[in-house]
Amino acid sequence: MNEVLDYRPLTKKAIAPSGCFLFEAFNPPAVTVDSAASLVMTDLTQLPAATIHDDATLEEANRSMIVRGVRLLIVVTDSKRIAGVVTTNDILGEKPVQVAQKRQSRPRDLRVADVMVPVEQVEALAIEDVKKASVGDIVATLKADGRAHAIVVGQGPDRRQRLLGIFSASQIARQLGVQFQTHEVALTFAEIEAVIGGN
Repeated sequence: MNEVLDYRPLTKKAIAPSGCFLFEAFNPPAVTVDSAASLVMTDLTQLPAATIHDDATLEEANRSMIVRGVRLLIVVTDSKRIAGVVTTNDILGEKPVQVAQKRQSRPRDLRVADVMVPVEQVEALAIEDVKKASVGDIVATLKADGRAHAIVVGQGPDRRQRLLGIFSASQIARQLGVQFQTHEVALTFAEIEAVIGGN
């Protein structure tokens, strides 16, 4: 195969003496509780959503979360329709054991569809409300729901509802400058409130 002869190495370029910088997208800005909520939302019109198929095993879901560095996956069907959401707690907590006992099976035999929160039970935030909200409003919303995540929906150009974003308590904590070592939602909020109270 002499096709390889048609290729040539690219010319190298020196880094500018003034330095080379990252785009802001890779460095989420530091925020305060009064900052715009959109600054702490993962914008799924700019970044692909972390998804998993509804028939994946719990082990596959756990590996996917670890590789992507997330604690929530959007569960999809073959038609790319959202079937639900699954979190770290759903796959590593008591839920798999309880579901397996009810079915008289083993937790390792379960699929994501068996432990996910079905889309009919997922409450979402409207993008119109998010655009007017502050980071503090989102923290209050997550705390009131006792959840570490919230999804944001809006209407697409085709007039169908689309998933537009995700809020994560751990991401908000990072951007607020809160150091935390826990997966517990209540403790994450306690640490966020400690920082808020100190401001």
